[in-house]
Amino acid sequence: MKKMRIGIVCYPTYGGSGVVATELGKALAQKGHEVHFISYRVPARLDSFVENIFFHEVNFADYPLFERAPYESALTSKIVDTVLHAQLDILHVHYAIPHAATAYFAREILKTKNIYLPYITTLHGTDITLVGKDATYEPVVTFSINKSDGVTAVSEYLKEETYRSFAIDQEIKVITNFIDLDRFHKAKKEHFKKAIAPLGEKILIHTSNFRQVKRTDDVVKIFKKVLDKIPSKLLLVGDGPERQTMEQLCRDIEVMDHVRFLGKQEAVEELLAVSDLFLFPSETESFGLAALEAMACQVPVISTNAGGIPEVNIDGVTGYMSNVGDVESMAENSISLLMDDNKLNLFKENALKQAHAFDVHKILPEYEDFYKLVIERSKVEQL
Repeated sequence: MKKMRIGIVCYPTYGGSGVVATELGKALAQKGHEVHFISYRVPARLDSFVENIFFHEVNFADYPLFERAPYESALTSKIVDTVLHAQLDILHVHYAIPHAATAYFAREILKTKNIYLPYITTLHGTDITLVGKDATYEPVVTFSINKSDGVTAVSEYLKEETYRSFAIDQEIKVITNFIDLDRFHKAKKEHFKKAIAPLGEKILIHTSNFRQVKRTDDVVKIFKKVLDKIPSKLLLVGDGPERQTMEQLCRDIEVMDHVRFLGKQEAVEELLAVSDLFLFPSETESFGLAALEAMACQVPVISTNAGGIPEVNIDGVTGYMSNVGDVESMAENSISLLMDDNKLNLFKENALKQAHAFDVHKILPEYEDFYKLVIERSKVEQL
């Protein structure tokens, strides 16, 4: 396949869209494509030098007139500048707000210079299911999606939710999230596990941005019920607005001595490698990338059946699913697995098998083919 020059616009934070965008860019670069990241900070997962990857920082001037710096205008200008100097073939924006609109604006500016830059918008979740539905943003989201040269969604659920919530006349292609199995895999960390669970306790884990939609209070409540039956430890990885509430709940129900708040961790795969069960009681998920990362490390998942989670976690095979808020059911499922080593080991094997279906080496060609299709289609349309 011909090597492409690809621009990627994403948020640099630990959220799913930024993680997927960064891992995609790294995988594309490893295949020889030239990748240009455009954001206001180096993405969190872009943590080492990779040949063929370039970073373009969006700077916005601090001017007394502005109560808030106009990031969208600065991003648009940086996209235009990058295209002119790097001669990009295509732009891929992750998370519709505001990236799809800035891509459209940049494309229109470049037209005045006799350059047509096709752009693809990838929908990740809350840009559609939560924020995008707000009347403040909906008209712009709808317009910029419909004006995209290509649109993808990370799950069938999100595709259908987009069609239900917006007047979209574009075809949306589902290209699922993926996992790098070279990074996320079961590793021997017995000394590490011994330090966390010195008496051989079972280790449960939850990773998220600790927002209300993650229902982190349910994580603690589930763990309390498990702890009453089985000696256990709970690892809480991440940070966010619910952190303080979770700490207080742990104190109130007297489990704090068995819980470790670890904050944001770069090497989350090392924590997953020593864990026995992943708790994922989210109110909604467009896909469930955190669950997939756990499964790649042979950690069965106890989850809700919300959103796109059933496309990842197979009930009774790789874990169990319950209705949102059904703490009792999720706790019972956790206990049944943790008390049966044979079943637990079988579920661990099944989790790894399921993760292989989302191997980055299987998903990456879908993006490459879609890039090529959009580029060729835009050339025909410009004739």
